[in-house]
Amino acid sequence: MPDYPTIPAIVAHGLDKNQDIACSTKRGGEWIATSAAAFQKQTSDFARGLYALGIRKGDRIALHAENSTEWLIVDQAALSLGAVTVPIYTTQPGDQIRYIVDNAGARLYIVSTQALFDACPPDLKTVPSLEYVIGIFGPFGDLSYADVLARGQGALDFVPPEVTSDDLATLVYTSGTTGVPKGVMLSHGNITSNMLAVAECLPFTPPITALSYLPLSHCFERIASIAYLYLGCPIYFVEDFLEIKDDIQTVRPHHMTTVPRLLEKVHAGLNQLAKSTKGLKGALLRWAMRLAEAYDVEAGKGPAGHGLAEKLVYKKIRENFGGNLRYFTSGGAALSPAIQAFFNGLGIMCGQGYGLTETSPVITCYTRDNIRPRSVGTCIRDVEVKIADDGEILARGPNIMQGYYKMPEKTAAVITKDGWFHTGDIGHLDSDGHLYITDRKKQLFKLSTGKYIAPTPIEISLCNSPLIEQAVVLGPGRRYCSALITVDAAALAKETGPADSDSIHPKVIARIQAIVDGVNESLPPWEQVKKFCILEAPFSIEAGELTPTMKVKRTVVQEKYHEQIERLYAAPQKAS
Repeated sequence: MPDYPTIPAIVAHGLDKNQDIACSTKRGGEWIATSAAAFQKQTSDFARGLYALGIRKGDRIALHAENSTEWLIVDQAALSLGAVTVPIYTTQPGDQIRYIVDNAGARLYIVSTQALFDACPPDLKTVPSLEYVIGIFGPFGDLSYADVLARGQGALDFVPPEVTSDDLATLVYTSGTTGVPKGVMLSHGNITSNMLAVAECLPFTPPITALSYLPLSHCFERIASIAYLYLGCPIYFVEDFLEIKDDIQTVRPHHMTTVPRLLEKVHAGLNQLAKSTKGLKGALLRWAMRLAEAYDVEAGKGPAGHGLAEKLVYKKIRENFGGNLRYFTSGGAALSPAIQAFFNGLGIMCGQGYGLTETSPVITCYTRDNIRPRSVGTCIRDVEVKIADDGEILARGPNIMQGYYKMPEKTAAVITKDGWFHTGDIGHLDSDGHLYITDRKKQLFKLSTGKYIAPTPIEISLCNSPLIEQAVVLGPGRRYCSALITVDAAALAKETGPADSDSIHPKVIARIQAIVDGVNESLPPWEQVKKFCILEAPFSIEAGELTPTMKVKRTVVQEKYHEQIERLYAAPQKAS
């Protein structure tokens, strides 16, 4: 036996325990459930169908689709053959899609819908390695998902290959804030070692129901889905994020993985409701909100009156989440201590972990009995962390990638000969082994005064306000910090009224100034945002300002808004 099982072996273990629904996907407004037995049957048939098409161990299969049961089946079928899955974000720009398919040498390009395929560059099929385009939903491409299943049912000469934990399982192309995407090579052992260790940290006792909305093309949600299947927990995939509020009430999940922005939106919405509710009911809600925000996460208790608020208010709030939701696991970005306290105060355990695609992805994670504000948890089993002399976080363990595909120099630059991976993040460990992230190493900058600035914590504080959608703190080589800010138009309209022109309303500038002033009060003078510019539109993937994982491309933003930035360091006013 290898040190760790393969991914299909892990999933089969869980499906054998699951006597009911393995997955359910909302499609066309209806939930379509797939039993564990049907999941296994379709996976086997699809694997045989791929084999009939000539797919063999080591071949690359690009998978470009929204979350669905079929996504997981295609992935598991490919992995059972020893083939390598290459997931592609549905938001990936067309030129990057072609680059990934070509660079990976994909023989198959499996895409969910005609619309998604139409958004690809027209020369995609000229990629030399590409043999078939397979459509999951609808008659397009060379073959359909159903065609492959049918071929599999007739493949009598199928000989399953031997797949080991050391075999390459997936090429995950990092979205990257600079340069071309890099193909992260993750083996079966990388992923299963990580999943088994993460499963030990999860706060719930299976079986539970999970709701999934984050993209499976991202390692965070993908490993969560493998863990759910391994633990025998049914997964429900949403169809449209805008319908998630209704989906939560229908599915009534116990656990969700999420990013902080969703939690911030929920918190903002409840605050707005509390402000607008009149009379005794409104006073009661505002009182309960304050108590939740004052919850002591580390001690696991609220202030005086918290127990009464649970009986009168929090139980009713949780009914809006279906009534069963008790756990949020947050990742992908830093979680504000205020937001974390609020949800734990509501009775929904909210903790965070940390990792990168290159680490399969988890390095540290919270546990039920060990949550600290601002901390991303402690090391999972078999993973080590140390802090370099310059503050960079280094990690070592069975979860560290095999390297960047076709990029040996870049691989050597981040993995030392004794196996330590340079994360590029700055942080520190406390005496109990809790890890705290300060910022990205490349994002730290120095003012002309010689002071070093970590922009991310300042940006998080600004975005704690429901009115600020995004913030980018600037200032390398300058005398002081400034910021580019995008606003939540709907939230602002409730406070200032609808905009009557294309210009930024003076009330909006004044309101954002008040928020900036409030954040500045907690910062030393050199970190304070002295000036800001409110942009007319939020940063977007389509405009090239965000990666598919919603990270800001700072270089692009600084180039695009060069004139606005220069005005911040020339004009006397505090906003524009």
